[in-house]
Amino acid sequence: MTWWIWIIVGFFLLIGEIITPGGFYIIFFGIGAVIVGLMLAAGASISFALQMVIFTVLSVALLLLFNKPLRRKFAKSENSDKVDKIAGETAQALEDIETDAFGKVELRGAPWSGKNIGNAPIIKGQRCLVESMDGLTLNIKSVN
Repeated sequence: MTWWIWIIVGFFLLIGEIITPGGFYIIFFGIGAVIVGLMLAAGASISFALQMVIFTVLSVALLLLFNKPLRRKFAKSENSDKVDKIAGETAQALEDIETDAFGKVELRGAPWSGKNIGNAPIIKGQRCLVESMDGLTLNIKSVN
């Protein structure tokens, strides 16, 4: 295959990575194709079979080396930030909640399941402090 075909295929693969929601997979095959194209443009005389081997080995090696670091770098951490901001907020009990028992509380206008982790029972309508979250359950205690 001629060098410019490898370059075009590589750019199409790079564009494919940009327009698809993925986890950095196609980009490495695009880079591999561009590198093989640049090798051929530089004057390397390589058979098509060897071009395919170089493309495959290079692309898979890049994928194995750089996929996880790139995914970690660009991972969205905003979900954990939103959950962390709930701790420290004040909720309101929608029912009586005994010590170490579960009940309904309201936070940000929405009902939540809450567990009373404090030393005193919480009475309906009482304000309570959100200490942490365990799944979708708020760990709460009464506000004095």
